[in-house]
Amino acid sequence: MDEFDKELLNEIQWTFPLVTRPFDAIAKKFDTTPKLIKDRLNHLKEIGVLRQLSAIFDTRKLGYTSSLVAMEIEDDKLEYVANQINRHPGVSHNYERDHEFNLWFTLAVPPGSDLKEELDKFNVLKGIKKVRMLPTLQLFKIGVKLDMVDDKKHEVAPTEEKKEIKNIKFNPTEEDKNFIRELQKDMEIIDEPFVKSAKNLGITEAELFEKMKYYEEIGVMRRFAAILRHRQVGFTANGMIVWKVPEDKISKVGETLGSFPQVSHCYERPTYSDWPYNVFSMIHCKTHDEANEMAKTIQKQIHVDDYKILFSSREFKKTRVEYFVENSFSLAEQVPAS
Repeated sequence: MDEFDKELLNEIQWTFPLVTRPFDAIAKKFDTTPKLIKDRLNHLKEIGVLRQLSAIFDTRKLGYTSSLVAMEIEDDKLEYVANQINRHPGVSHNYERDHEFNLWFTLAVPPGSDLKEELDKFNVLKGIKKVRMLPTLQLFKIGVKLDMVDDKKHEVAPTEEKKEIKNIKFNPTEEDKNFIRELQKDMEIIDEPFVKSAKNLGITEAELFEKMKYYEEIGVMRRFAAILRHRQVGFTANGMIVWKVPEDKISKVGETLGSFPQVSHCYERPTYSDWPYNVFSMIHCKTHDEANEMAKTIQKQIHVDDYKILFSSREFKKTRVEYFVENSFSLAEQVPAS
């Protein structure tokens, strides 16, 4: 990747033009040709840097229930258990982390399903010592944007403003579900990529853009953007900083953490006797030293002394939940007899 590739990836992670010929619009911004933009993006896909260009939807707004889950697994069973858990269509992220709780994954289930029942299906797997459900109690921020241009790094300070979302209850109709199934697909890098989606949905492009804009206004669609593969672009130190925050300061600390450009996700989660940390924030850095320094800089500004960074040492699964396409899930046929 050269500097132009990095600038281009920065641009389309932040904003993507929802117009008939989006690559023309991007080319105009960079004072180049649409062909060059498309060639570069196709190349970035081929080398595994650009994972997807699509609408990014909000799990909870769609009526899904989700939770982060931490497990303590016997070391010699870790890979086996992780691979079995990966088979669940609602598991999108699954990592080994350097902690007693060594397996961390997210599980999402559609409206009408019971999250605990789905999680309990994993109980048949050998080697699980402890399970801790860590659902979101408060969401302060969600949205990964990897800053690809080294000399444009933001100051580590709470400078971002929170996007205002209209608080409208959303009950997806069959029409909405069809729309979401279509727009979550990886977009083709062609001159007029939205034409096919509009045709598949039996609507005009203008109606498609209008619907997307509305979904964004009410928070159903977080944005339409590029998703990158962290590790392939050099962000190998992915740290989950967990903070032990006094109860009366959780909201203030969470809001402040969420306004750091370097923090991609921030949540309040429940505590347990063996897990006292209640605020979670994700950072993505190129080295562990950089991540540790960033954590110290953040700590000095939020004034919370008790924290840990859990780095992901292995990535077992990283994908997007596919909404409204689930099949029932069972592990019974996969469990060894002994």
